[in-house]
Amino acid sequence: MPTSLNNFYHIFTLTIALFSAPLSLTAKESETPVDLKTEIKEYISHHLKDAYDFSLFSYSNDQGKHIYVGIPLPVILWDNGFHFFSSTKLNHGQDVVPSGDYYYKLEHSKIYRTDAAGTIDYDKSHHPTNLIPLDFSITKAVVSMLLIAFLMFFLFKGLAKSYSVNSRLPEGVGRFFEPIVLYIRDDIARPNIGEKKYRNYMGFLLTVFFFIWFLNMLGLTPLGVNVTGNIAVTFGLSMLTFLITNLTGTKDYWLHIFDPLGASMKWYAKIPLYIILIPIEVLGIFIKPFSLLIRLYANMQAGHIVLMSLIGLMFIFKSWLGSPLSFGLAFAISIIELLVALLQAYIFTMLSALYFGFAAEEH
Repeated sequence: MPTSLNNFYHIFTLTIALFSAPLSLTAKESETPVDLKTEIKEYISHHLKDAYDFSLFSYSNDQGKHIYVGIPLPVILWDNGFHFFSSTKLNHGQDVVPSGDYYYKLEHSKIYRTDAAGTIDYDKSHHPTNLIPLDFSITKAVVSMLLIAFLMFFLFKGLAKSYSVNSRLPEGVGRFFEPIVLYIRDDIARPNIGEKKYRNYMGFLLTVFFFIWFLNMLGLTPLGVNVTGNIAVTFGLSMLTFLITNLTGTKDYWLHIFDPLGASMKWYAKIPLYIILIPIEVLGIFIKPFSLLIRLYANMQAGHIVLMSLIGLMFIFKSWLGSPLSFGLAFAISIIELLVALLQAYIFTMLSALYFGFAAEEH
């Protein structure tokens, strides 16, 4: 291999290793030898989960001890009272943390109550049976959502201010976001909800679009924050759509659900049909938000899995042909993920507007 290509290969491999090191230590933590494929699978699995700190990279010192470099976050537990401590005390599951009368240990991204020796009991399916305290910790997913919330607040506060002082003309970064805001208003809200009521839903539609988009973009950074790939987050977003849809539903909306045939037939002729139609309509109330949460969760989760799998192939091939090919595919998928990040925000907003249109319909 030419010297320049050889140097590029080693530099790139080293860079990926630095980013992957904090998560690929699960095998070392368990002190059980595993093959490379298993270690890559564990790395991908840990990358997809939330964490109690922002791990940047790790290395081994002269004594063979692993040193982690990252940003610790506060751990807040409720277990017969509140327990507060820094995530550095968990040491990525290697140490036991005494707090009050109890001891806690991190095991597979969850904190369990244990004893001074850090004993974790397992059932026949190898699932921990130790007590899990109520966890109110500020994890990296929570920090990411707060960061995006503050970013959106100051960004659009500045945009609104520029409208008021510049005769409704945006300035600075607002010039980039104004066409997007107008597109959501004119091409999503108005056609799907209607001219009379679309303003009632614009606040939520704009918020959820930019919130999902910015979180998706943050997930493509080396910080490895997979917020929208967390089903609890997508559940919360879809639950908001569900509540707004049904709490603002008009009389005609509910009449369509419980009397879908209207006055087109005699009441006694409709009874056999309603035995089938009404349960379907009621089930549709819950299927719509369920499809929202699954679509966003599955697409973002799959994107991270494919991207990290392609990066992992470089360590399996370890050749001048296979590794550059994996890098090229991973780079192409990263470009596609930029489009997917925007597309998923658009789809969630579009479908939410469509459901709001159903709720706001008039006879």
